[in-house]
Amino acid sequence: MEDNAALVAPRAGEVPDSALLVAFANGDAQAGRQLVARLGPMLFGCAARVLGDQGEAEDVVQETMLRLWKMAPDWRQGEAKVSTWAYRVTMNLCTDRLRQRRARPQVALESVAEPAADLASVVELMTARQRSETLDAALSVLPDRQRQAVVMRHLEGFSNPEIAEIMDIGVEAVESLTARGKRALKKALYGKREELGFEDDRKQS
Repeated sequence: MEDNAALVAPRAGEVPDSALLVAFANGDAQAGRQLVARLGPMLFGCAARVLGDQGEAEDVVQETMLRLWKMAPDWRQGEAKVSTWAYRVTMNLCTDRLRQRRARPQVALESVAEPAADLASVVELMTARQRSETLDAALSVLPDRQRQAVVMRHLEGFSNPEIAEIMDIGVEAVESLTARGKRALKKALYGKREELGFEDDRKQS
């Protein structure tokens, strides 16, 4: 698990996100590319877990960055953290997509043609994919806000105060969301240790 605290407080010697954004607004394209390289992968990882769809996650990150570029000329350093703003937009966009997904008819998986794939590659990736799909399936049953909080706290490594700022709620609300989400996730994953790659040690306990 990577430490996302670096997004909220850049390491010593690093140019702050806000300074990069202001530089981009003033015509420094390299500053924009540097900010994308810093924020993009983290935003994508979080969105992909929340949405369970990498294609949609890419679209969400792209839209987040477009909105960031649009408001860059009006950004005031010291008033907010760029990373917090970006994560908040990303989570809001994810929520919108989840709502739209529930409102539209679902396509049966059997009707979607499977792409041709090299058998050896499939076998090589099977275990990792199964773990990821099992976890994503369990996450998908959580209410949207619980899923976001659990992903940010337990998969992305944010602290409760950071999540509270991103989700615009109190720390106690974050604690409640993550606690309830963690219990629901544990229940959803019960009996699936083998799918996650863990040996069944219940007989030894």
